Amino acid sequence: MYKSDIEIAQSVEMKPITEIAKTAGVADKYLEQYGKYKAKVDLSLLNESTEKEGKLILVTAITPTPAGEGKTTTTIGLADGMRKIGKNVIVALREPSLGPVFGIKGGAAGGGWAQVVPMEDINLHFTGDFHAIGAANNLLAAMLDNHIYQGNSLNIDPRRISWKRCVDMNDRQLRYVTDGLGGRVNGVPREDGYDITVASEIMAVLCLANSLEDLKDRLSRIIVGYTYDEKPVTAGQFKAHGAMAALLKDALKPNLVQTLEGTPAFVHGGPFANIAHGCNSVIATKMAMKLGDYAVTEAGFGADLGAEKFLDIKCRYAKLKPSAVVIVATVRALKMHGGALKTELGEENTQALLRGIPNLLRHVSNIKNVYKLPSVVAVNKFPTDTDKEIELIIEKCKELGVNVVLSDVWAKGGDGGIELAEEVVRLCEEENEFSFCYEDELSLEEKIESIVKRVYGGDGVVFDKNAQKQLKTLADLGFSKLPVCMAKTQYSFSDDMTKLGAPEGFTVTVRNVKVSAGAGFVVALTGEIMTMPGLPKVPAAEKIDVDKDGKITGLF
Repeated sequence: MYKSDIEIAQSVEMKPITEIAKTAGVADKYLEQYGKYKAKVDLSLLNESTEKEGKLILVTAITPTPAGEGKTTTTIGLADGMRKIGKNVIVALREPSLGPVFGIKGGAAGGGWAQVVPMEDINLHFTGDFHAIGAANNLLAAMLDNHIYQGNSLNIDPRRISWKRCVDMNDRQLRYVTDGLGGRVNGVPREDGYDITVASEIMAVLCLANSLEDLKDRLSRIIVGYTYDEKPVTAGQFKAHGAMAALLKDALKPNLVQTLEGTPAFVHGGPFANIAHGCNSVIATKMAMKLGDYAVTEAGFGADLGAEKFLDIKCRYAKLKPSAVVIVATVRALKMHGGALKTELGEENTQALLRGIPNLLRHVSNIKNVYKLPSVVAVNKFPTDTDKEIELIIEKCKELGVNVVLSDVWAKGGDGGIELAEEVVRLCEEENEFSFCYEDELSLEEKIESIVKRVYGGDGVVFDKNAQKQLKTLADLGFSKLPVCMAKTQYSFSDDMTKLGAPEGFTVTVRNVKVSAGAGFVVALTGEIMTMPGLPKVPAAEKIDVDKDGKITGLF
């Protein structure tokens, strides 16, 4: 009988988190327990440990489709597979947002027999990190509006406030609001809006900070708006960063949990992968590398977004050098890239697959030729995949000198990831000449153009007049040396979500450019990027319930 993800997760007996900590090599003095199966690890471990850092493995994927790719599932199954062959490995993943959990996507803790647990806790309140981030975000908003109400000594223009409030829920009603109504005692009326918590710059700040001091410094640099004479105003100017850091001091510590097979896993942070950089925290990744001989992590969406930002932003700031990259694909998704309908994906269709494979090949080529990293393609296996379809993928990838391994971790857990684990371990022993897509010294325009041409495969960039003005302002303010975070659709290499596969001959239009000065990158917006999603007609929340004994059902 078929079991849902939550039924599988609830059927496995978890080990006490103290036992998992022992497996990971975390001494008791660093462990802060949150109940029996969750804990935070004190940051002092990073400074006090004398262990050599392990090898870093990035799991990324082809351009996503509604057919699914299974990146998180593969990440977890790969780690379990590596333990099966005797390797000391730690996983580092992002935390799920409540928005997708109650919206369309459902839970985000892996799937089948490759999950992190306690699945319900991870998908819901967990250890309160997202609540702390929301509180810090909204404290900054409250102090900003209070400053204006109390006399506005910094001369802030209420029409040029860029800082929004946030809530970790899909709620389209809050995208645009007018607040401060009801008379003078209730504030200064202005147009405002909400972002979902994962889109808050504070989430990106927390995930890129490498210490509490660095966190506080980054918070102070956050730009919340501009004065009447167009000067930026930062959180540090009205002394908000200290209190914000106080709210975030525990959230900065990574969360330790386990896979279904008892592999230690850090689940920490979760910025959007389009408006921000889409990776778990630097601290969790470094801790996984410090404790394990191998650290397996993932990045959001396809390799053109998640891997590009992991490599060009996170690795640049954290001085990380990956040893290998896994590119996850499914036959089903590649057939969709080749024009097959979602209702026809169970049927053999080598022609659609042939048309869709260039999407995979472009991602593979980017990892190999742009970033100069060794990689393997992991085909996440479905029962409907045929031998002929698998052979076609293997043949095309071999032409680029990249191996293809079948991954059956959803159905078999670590046993289904042993072959992938062996190939990844082999790749980690290869020398690599990791390089970025662009250098710091280039202008912002040149950095954007480099990503579009070298990673997306586009012909060039068109900058709207508004974007041109913003780029000049940012250059004048001294932000040219920052890396670029491209905000574009996740469904295409281009900025047009309908262009599937590996489109050619396109240009990308940059409409707006803004600086996330605390996080330390410049965001180039190529279209309407939704920072506050809405619920679908039938939200996943309708299927979620809890019985009289407190057992949750329908989460995924």
